[in-house]
Amino acid sequence: MQLGVIADDVTGGTDLASVLRRRGFSVVQTLGVPRSAAPPVDVVVVSLKIRTAAVGGATAAACDAAAYLTHAGARQIYFKYCSTFDSTERGNIGPIIEGLLDRLQCPFTIACPAYPAQGRTVYQGHLFVGTQLLSESSMRHHPLTPMTDANLVRVLARQSSLSVGLVSLDDVENGVSAVRERFTMLAHAGHRVAIVDAVLDRHVDAIAFACKDHSLVTGGAAL
Repeated sequence: MQLGVIADDVTGGTDLASVLRRRGFSVVQTLGVPRSAAPPVDVVVVSLKIRTAAVGGATAAACDAAAYLTHAGARQIYFKYCSTFDSTERGNIGPIIEGLLDRLQCPFTIACPAYPAQGRTVYQGHLFVGTQLLSESSMRHHPLTPMTDANLVRVLARQSSLSVGLVSLDDVENGVSAVRERFTMLAHAGHRVAIVDAVLDRHVDAIAFACKDHSLVTGGAAL
């Protein structure tokens, strides 16, 4: 298995599964953590219902999914969430990333919800929906996950005990090697996760190549 995916809801899991299938991968999507052995495919997408679940239960479910996928031989774990970073002041994105880092014994990962084709872009750590900051979009009034702060570095830092860094657009524009160097610099400085800027599809491509050897990556369907 090349990739094991943990999706925080079924719709998002289906979205990512369809993206991967269109790219030529063999994909199986499951609803919840399977009880049977993983099939011989390129990607298994475990779709959970944890976006608005209690933090402890959501984190435990994601870690259970990671255990299943790594036991099945997944070379990389991808935690998929919405491109509008749907969450609350307490989580669930931050606590799940923290739990997965610990479960997988990873020193560092990234968070990149950008989906330029859908108008979701990140600049200087701020998430935009079209031309609006996330905090000025309709997501500000979401009944379950009101997004009142577009600065994802602040959002993720409030949700967890993780030290959160930023990979700016300048780094991404400078290419894969520059992005990898920034990852290394942030990790050495004690950051365990970094928000990564991306405003065009080619930025997402560069980020993907830069983190292809990471055991844990997190983001939206585009990455």
